[in-house]
Amino acid sequence: MAVAWAPVDLRERPESSTRHPWEVSRARFFRRLIAAHCRPMPAAVLDVGSGDSWFANQLLADLPAGAEITCWDAHYTAADLAETIDPRLHRTAAAPVRRFPLVLALDVLEHIEHDAEFVRTSLVPALEPGGLLVASVPAHQWLFTSHDQALGHHRRHSHASLRALLAPSFTVVQEGSLFLSLLPPRAAQRLVEKVRPPKEAPTEVQSGWAHGPALTRVVNGVLDTDARLGLAAARHRLPLPGLSVWVVCRSEPQG
Repeated sequence: MAVAWAPVDLRERPESSTRHPWEVSRARFFRRLIAAHCRPMPAAVLDVGSGDSWFANQLLADLPAGAEITCWDAHYTAADLAETIDPRLHRTAAAPVRRFPLVLALDVLEHIEHDAEFVRTSLVPALEPGGLLVASVPAHQWLFTSHDQALGHHRRHSHASLRALLAPSFTVVQEGSLFLSLLPPRAAQRLVEKVRPPKEAPTEVQSGWAHGPALTRVVNGVLDTDARLGLAAARHRLPLPGLSVWVVCRSEPQG
């Protein structure tokens, strides 16, 4: 049975070229995390749910000369596939048939109703024996709000639930949390919705950033510091909470 999954970044594609500080800091975090686990960096990467390929384009700077990233998003349109992008990026709406030494599933699994099947039938076959999977998901089901509904989320995860989803197929190498500083505003939104539930879930997601350079620098600084704290906590296996949880897994060599 084919596994259906909703668009990820495509739904949040910003109208301007200015990226939200959350997205910028998130990209820097995962680039550092990937570099820490991939030595040397791979020459081929699969970015699942790549959306507008912005993160993949950022990651290219860390890869060796001649490296390529396959951007797989089941909801790419003909226009998305025809768009002129970096020639080292290759978009596809169909599941790749080859295997990769590094597979990324960043904020993807929460969009998939039958996520265990997707892991088994799509992620496992895509990863080379001994290769790495880096995955992230929104954290804490109690924070599920209309924002999640608008994004097409089916659930939010805990460390335990993400580990339970991936551990049957992969060996967990490292896990951690991201963006402790963003927990209070999301908790406040959840409290407001609990007291005054919205009449209907929003159908549009505001993802742009229209603030000035001074505020942008401040927010970027706070989020970058937050992300570095999360990575340091993971190295020391400290259970720091965050708005997201992430995991690095290895596909063990067979035989």
